[in-house]
Amino acid sequence: MSHSADWRQRLYIIIFHTDTPAGQRFDRWLLLAILASLVVVMLDSLSDVHRQYGELLLGLEWGFTVLFAIEYVVRLYCSPKPLRYAFSFYGVVDLLAVLPAILALLFADAQYLLIIRVIRMLRVFRVLKLSPYLRQANFLLTALRGSRQKIIVFLATIATLVTVFGTLMYVIEGPGHGFTSIPKGIYWAVVTLTTVGFGDIVPRTPLGQALSTLIMITGYSIIAVPTGIFTAELATAMRADGQLEHDCPHCHKDRHESAAAFCNRCGSPLYPARPHEQA
Repeated sequence: MSHSADWRQRLYIIIFHTDTPAGQRFDRWLLLAILASLVVVMLDSLSDVHRQYGELLLGLEWGFTVLFAIEYVVRLYCSPKPLRYAFSFYGVVDLLAVLPAILALLFADAQYLLIIRVIRMLRVFRVLKLSPYLRQANFLLTALRGSRQKIIVFLATIATLVTVFGTLMYVIEGPGHGFTSIPKGIYWAVVTLTTVGFGDIVPRTPLGQALSTLIMITGYSIIAVPTGIFTAELATAMRADGQLEHDCPHCHKDRHESAAAFCNRCGSPLYPARPHEQA
């Protein structure tokens, strides 16, 4: 192995692995740098601080940007599959940690997009050995995928309701009471149906108030629907995780409880008997 290849392998172990002291130190210092860069961005958004320390904070922001850019290039250099890393979740996030500073040269407020660096703090799961908790997060993703069609139908129904209610309020109340257009009426219907109630537009006529009462009651009755759909899918996902993937060797029924020793359909043993158990 050449010296350059050996050095590249060492960099890969330090940067991408957390099972070595050097890799753990690197990730801890990286997390501290990310946290410090976030603090700088947040402080720079304060007008008083920006007036007094704007140049210093700008210098720090560029310093962190250069540091993260070097880190990104080094990750590409030492990765066995650079393109795979570049298009991975962490690779895209690492790139986004650098791009806003470059965009700030063209758009002044683009520097505040640097707050996206907070996503890089997800590496704390690797550093603190919290990866088992990420497995629990997969339950949420599974539940979202399972409830996607039901939620789409629910949202389509809500969109239809707010369009009908908003149009009716436009016809009933009219521009004189603040309902200057159908989109304005739809906005009011959304605010009312979600029980937010900003109060910037208020129905004045008795018929309009009666309709708003109906919308509010409807909002309370349907607000728990998406929660119930998601909860049911989450419970299904968690039950499925505690089941085995292999079939019963006798009746071939799949999915049994992880602690089950016998098939819940035919009663046959799920596992072959050991020699001493057959004697």
